[in-house]
Formats: sequence, structure tokens, C-alpha cells
Amino acid sequence: MSDAEKVKGPASYFPSIEKNYGFPVTHWLQLIEAQQQLKHMEMVAWLKNDYGFGHGHANALVAYFRSCKQE
Repeated sequence: MSDAEKVKGPASYFPSIEKNYGFPVTHWLQLIEAQQQLKHMEMVAWLKNDYGFGHGHANALVAYFRSCKQE
């Protein structure tokens, strides 16, 4: 994969998230969507507390979700 094709930003965490937490990213984004009334860091804390996410993975999912919602 060339440098131009490399995934950057929050999506670069997706393969690791799927491997470590056993579900596709779409699963996690659907769960996050149901919690969209929460603020960013509240969503991160929710993923960490309820699903055992590490901070980086939780933050990446929330950041990606919020960036898609603004488009």
C-alpha cells in the first residue's frame, strides 16, 4: 500500500478495534449512535466502562462517529 492509500486518522484504528473487540466497526458505530446525546468524553468513558475499550480505541470511534455526523 502506498503512502497515498494508507488510512489516516481515527479510521486507522479500525482493524485493531475489530480484532480486539470481536465486532465490526459498524456494530460499534450503531451502539454509539444510540448514545449520541452524550458528549464526546462521556461516549469515550461509556465505551471504556461498559465494553472494556482502551482510551485510544474508544476515542477513535467517537471522533470518527462525530466527524461523520457533521458532514
